[in-house]
Amino acid sequence: MKALIHQLLRFAAVGGVGLVVDVGIFNLLRVTVLSPEHLHEGPVVAKVISTSVAIAVNWLGNRYWTFGPHRRPRAFREGMEFALVSIGGMLIGLACLWISHYVLGFTSLLADNVSSNVIGLALGTAFRFWLYRTWVFRPRVSAPPTRSSRPVDSTPPPAVVPQSD
Repeated sequence: MKALIHQLLRFAAVGGVGLVVDVGIFNLLRVTVLSPEHLHEGPVVAKVISTSVAIAVNWLGNRYWTFGPHRRPRAFREGMEFALVSIGGMLIGLACLWISHYVLGFTSLLADNVSSNVIGLALGTAFRFWLYRTWVFRPRVSAPPTRSSRPVDSTPPPAVVPQSD
């Protein structure tokens, strides 16, 4: 349990850095070149860009620090799994933003931040931590040796000597 709490704290620290990157880039884009006044889909595009940059930052932090002892030597495969899970988490946040902005009509900067960076982030983070822990960075245990892989003992059994009474 102590190891899980330690890992969760590291995950939160890496996520905090990713959050700063995500929120900073999102708001910078949202109030400048990707504002709804310039581009109708601007908030969603800004969120895709900001989350993509944050995913790269989180990949490095989680691979080398949070789940470092469990990382695999095949970084490309692990990276693809990480990206797949991260995109799933991003889709959760985007769905929250899209519903809030386009379905419910909450179009202010504050509403976009609450829907994507509070609600969407909380739901996406739970989703990502569970899958990072159980799939991408799961501890690998080596299988017990099978009968055919055990070394063959070539020493003959001890001789049985009859005893006389």
